[in-house]
Amino acid sequence: MVRFAYALAAALMVSHVTAAPVFNNPLVQQRADPQVMLHSDGYYYFTATVPEYDRIELRRVKDLNDLGKADAKTVWRKHASGVMSANIWAPEIHYIDGKWYLYFTAGRADAPFDIRLYVLENASANPLEGQWTERGQLKTGWETFSLDATTFALGAQRYLVWTQRPASSTEHLTAIYMAKMDSPVSITGPAVLLSKPEYAWERIGFNVNEAPAVLVKNGRVFLTYSASKTDANYALGMLTADASANLLDAKVWKKSPTPVFTTSAANGQYGPGHNAFTTTPDGKQDVLIYHARNYRDISGDPLNDPNRHTRAQLIHWRGDGTPDFGTPVADVARQP
Repeated sequence: MVRFAYALAAALMVSHVTAAPVFNNPLVQQRADPQVMLHSDGYYYFTATVPEYDRIELRRVKDLNDLGKADAKTVWRKHASGVMSANIWAPEIHYIDGKWYLYFTAGRADAPFDIRLYVLENASANPLEGQWTERGQLKTGWETFSLDATTFALGAQRYLVWTQRPASSTEHLTAIYMAKMDSPVSITGPAVLLSKPEYAWERIGFNVNEAPAVLVKNGRVFLTYSASKTDANYALGMLTADASANLLDAKVWKKSPTPVFTTSAANGQYGPGHNAFTTTPDGKQDVLIYHARNYRDISGDPLNDPNRHTRAQLIHWRGDGTPDFGTPVADVARQP
């Protein structure tokens, strides 16, 4: 009887364990800088940089494994000339105060790398429908190379986090900044420098901190970013702050001296980076979305190599409440 009771208790415990999802990586071929948000309607909304750098696409699915076969709706195309006419990069979709917003990076046909931040707005319930309206440049306070905007809210305050070349820097580098937002299309107050390339692993090929992403959990704010050249050296770093702290005080952020997610030659994953965060549909498990290539050697400029594919894997949590991203898992085709 006692043995039966123990067996029953064990069976009940197993029945309450949430099954770990299996992701059929790569989820989407040739889609870099991926971002996914799980909306209250039960759909995942996905966007990413397309290899042609000429448009913004959206997809929506109930299951992340369906992203690769989902219809890709082009919701906006680059201009023929002038602003927003080249290098359409790193779109992110966010739902704020009853409207949808797409934040993205764009240059000009006559100066492709003179890039800035821009915003689109859509009031439709379904962002794959309705009209996307150009809201113009998202001004950061000074005019230099800027990209990779993301936004998050903590309590009643919304923040913008992005990448930009410092105004007074004589060194060719990019850094991570944060500012308060007073509307979905504007910031208020000064921008605060949170991180710039300091360690050797952040300065391979180029001196880069870029592509911030934010995860708020366990009373802390975890801010990941990507560093170094966009080849096999690309890797994720992380800043951490207490959620109750003044996030616009750079001193409250602790920077990891080592990368938190890097190339795994054993698993055939090279240059993992430019990540986003989402959850399983029930909200119980956190998911890391990122891009990586399945080979190391690249001919020519990595920006011209289209094979950064979108991938996903579960985030595990340490006993101290910090995320353990582990190593990039092997693609399904490589798994035994």
